[in-house]
Amino acid sequence: MLRSLDIRDMLIIDRLELGFQPGLNALTGETGAGKSILLDSLGFVLGWRGRAELVRNGAEQGEVTAVFDLPVGHAAHAVLEEAGLPAADELILRRINTADGRKTAWVNDRRCSGEVLRSLSETLVELHGQHDDRGLLNPRGHRILLDEYGQLSTLKAEVRAAWAGRQAAQKALERAEAALEAVRSEEEYLRHAVAEMRSLSPEPGEDAALDARRRMMQASERVRSDIAKAAQALGGDGAEGAAGDALRWLEDASAQLDGELEATIAALGRAMVELDEAARGVEDCLEALAFNPSELEETEERLFAIRALARKHDVVPDELGSFAEGLEARLAALDAGDAELEGLRAELKRAGKLYDDAASALSAARAEAAGRLDTAVMGELAPLKMERAVFETQMTEIPPGPDGIDEVAFRVATNPGAPSGPLAKIASGGELSRFLLALKVCLTGSQPGLTMIFDEIDRGVGGATADAVGRRLADLASGGQVLVVTHSPQVAALAAHHWRVEKRVEDGMTLSTVTGLGPDQRVDEIARMLSGDTITSAARAAAEALMAG
Repeated sequence: MLRSLDIRDMLIIDRLELGFQPGLNALTGETGAGKSILLDSLGFVLGWRGRAELVRNGAEQGEVTAVFDLPVGHAAHAVLEEAGLPAADELILRRINTADGRKTAWVNDRRCSGEVLRSLSETLVELHGQHDDRGLLNPRGHRILLDEYGQLSTLKAEVRAAWAGRQAAQKALERAEAALEAVRSEEEYLRHAVAEMRSLSPEPGEDAALDARRRMMQASERVRSDIAKAAQALGGDGAEGAAGDALRWLEDASAQLDGELEATIAALGRAMVELDEAARGVEDCLEALAFNPSELEETEERLFAIRALARKHDVVPDELGSFAEGLEARLAALDAGDAELEGLRAELKRAGKLYDDAASALSAARAEAAGRLDTAVMGELAPLKMERAVFETQMTEIPPGPDGIDEVAFRVATNPGAPSGPLAKIASGGELSRFLLALKVCLTGSQPGLTMIFDEIDRGVGGATADAVGRRLADLASGGQVLVVTHSPQVAALAAHHWRVEKRVEDGMTLSTVTGLGPDQRVDEIARMLSGDTITSAARAAAEALMAG
């Protein structure tokens, strides 16, 4: 419930503090007095998009503060929690607009965005006026309104999830078909390339190994004779044999020289060990250099084949293995493509059935909700002196989409047997107001804790019809809070709380003020609404009769 509204330097309001009460609150005044400015200011603090220039002429900034009572369980608590804002049993919204157009907002003294304000406003206030924000006159919003009335959010979520699944399955099939078509266009190349790779079977690092072996074989013919000579010089007929003879001779002589040759013999022994190791190394090298004459040719052929294949596919030789794996995978996908497509088609069919079932369930629930809404609206029209009018929620099938397969439109006929049509085209001004009031009552009846605001809902009606509108508003306000901007004395007379909006001129500047009215002042205001500027005793009597009503 809206408890207070504090406005400073907005349009033609310099300073205004209003305290609202439960029940029906009426705001009256002459045309142009500033009643719409109150709604503009409230819309501003709630984050609604409205006038671009709101700051009072000459002021540096305009500011609006709105205080709402927020009982436990109110829908606004969830919005506050999601936004990470503090919650209590009192909600304070404050928003500032500077003269240069910058806007800043706070919720319970914490900075927030205009988007958060708008989300909160959906749980706090419901406005109906000449430019209805819920779009009752716009058929594009009728499906949303019907779904909210029928509380179909769960079914709608299931349809959206099923639609997303169907779209994902469709895209997966299309990607697979495109990929398979692309692979089929290169099937001949793939099969040839894979056969070529399989025939050669290159190994990682093989290019470097073959190149090293080739160079060694090429060099071996030039150096083998020198290495063989070295082997001969080091062997038993060369240095190793001579050193062995010298060692025997020295050992025979050492026995007669009292150890004089021991150090020499030890050194020669060590030399013999080194000579033996060197001789074995030379022999190993000779053995490594020994190869079949055809091996060089075979090595060169394989090396050149690997390098040619790498150039052909524009990869380095060491990457031929991984490249071959990629070719194998593409060929395997080609060979398994038809089976995969069948599986994806089956998945799409399954996802399509899930969507069809969910959309059908939603359609059935919408049809049931539409019937209930039609009955409820018809029930509201009778007290509004429109018992002969007909309201109908029309559903037509449309191509499948994320919101189902239904198009919804509210249609009316003002008299039985007359053709029905869209609200805005069929109903006259007064009839339209009553149709919209009936719709508004039905569509918001399931939202407790909502402050409902009606901006000139009674335009175009008078007499008994205006009285019927006022009584319906009073009934609606009995369990909550309704604010009505009205020019109808019949409506104002039924209000529990009454404010008069009027303009004054101070120092050449036009300002708007709002005054709460007591019982006697209410009589005068309603009398003015009945008779004009000159308030007669007859008008006062008529006003008292309306208020006693």
